[in-house]
Amino acid sequence: MTVAYDIPASAGLPPVGELVLKHGELVKRIAYHVVSRLPSHIEVDDLIQAGMIGLMNAAQNFTPTKGANFETYAGIRIRGAMLDEARKSNWTPRSTFKHAKQVSQAIRSIENRTGRDARSPEIAEALGVELEEYHRMVESAASSRLLSYEQLAGDPERASMLPEAPEDGPEALLEEDQFREALARAVAGLPERERLVLSLYYDQELNLREIGAVLSVSESRVCQIHGQAVLRVRARLDEFFENG
Repeated sequence: MTVAYDIPASAGLPPVGELVLKHGELVKRIAYHVVSRLPSHIEVDDLIQAGMIGLMNAAQNFTPTKGANFETYAGIRIRGAMLDEARKSNWTPRSTFKHAKQVSQAIRSIENRTGRDARSPEIAEALGVELEEYHRMVESAASSRLLSYEQLAGDPERASMLPEAPEDGPEALLEEDQFREALARAVAGLPERERLVLSLYYDQELNLREIGAVLSVSESRVCQIHGQAVLRVRARLDEFFENG
């Protein structure tokens, strides 16, 4: 059964209620963007319900003086709540995280050694796999970015993807200028096509099929480019986390 989550307009709402009312559509927008990247058994209504809880928590805990605007802050909390809901279905195999870490380490090693962008064939060679297998690994890894830091922390193998200090989670880092600058530099330094895919996906909120149409490539190829871009950014942020 489909549940409606529209919040009726009401006068005299307290600040928390005003924030929830104003950003109700944000929950739906994020839910439909997130569900397009999840297996078909994940219901969008479940994500919306979880996202509304995340929105309410964000409204209750938001501190305007910390620098982040509310929509940015709420978006993180909403996505986190949705991904915690998706986690209950245990939809991402542990091997995905292992491969993501291996690819990220290989990229970092190659780029530190050569001083240029690591290329797909040499990443595959460093991993000891065929190029086709590497492409499968990055397609799979493209989904791992969705998982919340809390979910990763629940598993020793996945916890290695986290900054060491618990307080350095995504919400706290977003409020720190140094992290924002490091992330911006990592994205700006990507190869042009990878940077374009991330922009279309995150800024324009196009899905993989739509991006494929823009670039005249298959949806599978877009997934590969996206996955490699995400892992390249992660490799370039490793130094920030280590020195944080």
